[in-house]
Amino acid sequence: MNRLNLITLGVKDIVESLAFYREGLGFDVVVYGKDTDPDVIFFNNKGTKVSLFPIERLVKDIDEANPPEIHTGFGGITLAYNGKSKEEVDQVFELAKKAGAKIVKAPEIAFWGGYSGYFQDPSGYYWEVAYGEMWQFDENDMLIIK
Repeated sequence: MNRLNLITLGVKDIVESLAFYREGLGFDVVVYGKDTDPDVIFFNNKGTKVSLFPIERLVKDIDEANPPEIHTGFGGITLAYNGKSKEEVDQVFELAKKAGAKIVKAPEIAFWGGYSGYFQDPSGYYWEVAYGEMWQFDENDMLIIK
């Protein structure tokens, strides 16, 4: 089992999240249901896929009889966009800021030698946008880990 196909984010407001990711950040998405009341949203991106699903429905899908508690705050998970230059990191941050993201840490030289910063989406998920001159990418723009 050396594969991860889909990461589902339980979102507070699926319509707001759709606007943030599609119109704001420019993700190509597939919407199941109506734009005004989506059932689920899939990102049509390279590599591991991401989906958005209403968090209240997600916890019931996990266990309707005994659903997990919905927490607020940091859940120990970050999402990452790995850029190919410092300029690309800055461009993604400008795009995120215009889309309404909360800038948590503006891009700066990181302790590991790269260039990195964090923003939050409307549901509070943290995104790291980073660049490392040592990084290599495959034909699908996925980071090569050696």
